[in-house]
Amino acid sequence: MIKKATLGQFLSRNPYPNGLTDGLFYREKMRAIHRVAPAETGGAGRVLEIGGGRSGLASILYPKAEIVTLDIDPELGDHQPSWARSTFICGDACSLPMDDDSFDIVTMFDVLEHIEDDRRAAQEALRVVRPGGYVLISTPEVNWHYPYFSVMKRHCPHESELMREWGHVRRGYRDPELAALFERRPEKRATFINAATAFFHDVSFSRLGRRRRKVLYALAAPVTFLGYLMHRPSTRGTETAFAWRK
Repeated sequence: MIKKATLGQFLSRNPYPNGLTDGLFYREKMRAIHRVAPAETGGAGRVLEIGGGRSGLASILYPKAEIVTLDIDPELGDHQPSWARSTFICGDACSLPMDDDSFDIVTMFDVLEHIEDDRRAAQEALRVVRPGGYVLISTPEVNWHYPYFSVMKRHCPHESELMREWGHVRRGYRDPELAALFERRPEKRATFINAATAFFHDVSFSRLGRRRRKVLYALAAPVTFLGYLMHRPSTRGTETAFAWRK
């Protein structure tokens, strides 16, 4: 079995540039994922990361595990992050080319909202994880919207533009919808991006230039970082990380 990285180690490897400003939302996601992820992989330490072609988060979360990365885009096999010590497989989350019970952990970070047949993808993830293993996911809540603050609308692309660019087929999920997909309630959940930190997320994806973004970050920093420090797993957030145990 393989131990997960400490929270400090994990957050220090934030793959998003400018992790305390433009990438604060990603830091929040990483913290939520760390909160729900088991302390050890169990078994032989085999982890399947579905849709992890760009981030390689599983390699950072379990730095000594055997990582297999699966993505439907074959080009991502040639553009793996430098830290992603993984075997890349081009494949479909709805038809995994793996045996039953062959992984200790399966991750789907910001993946389900991109898949039409999400029920099939959830069942495939459960199929390939061993009994006692975990499926870890992160996904937007069904009430996610962009920008969070209406005052930012004139500076931001329309959310439909972002969702199209990101390849979303749905906005997000309610907890009961996910419980239905996985046919059980999650063992753990932790939200991220709350009302105090959402402004940094709005600015990060805005059309504002770097100089104006830096000014807004500086003005909002006291409230934002207080909101970040006070955020607990049950705090109301716009996105959530979950852990299911098989």
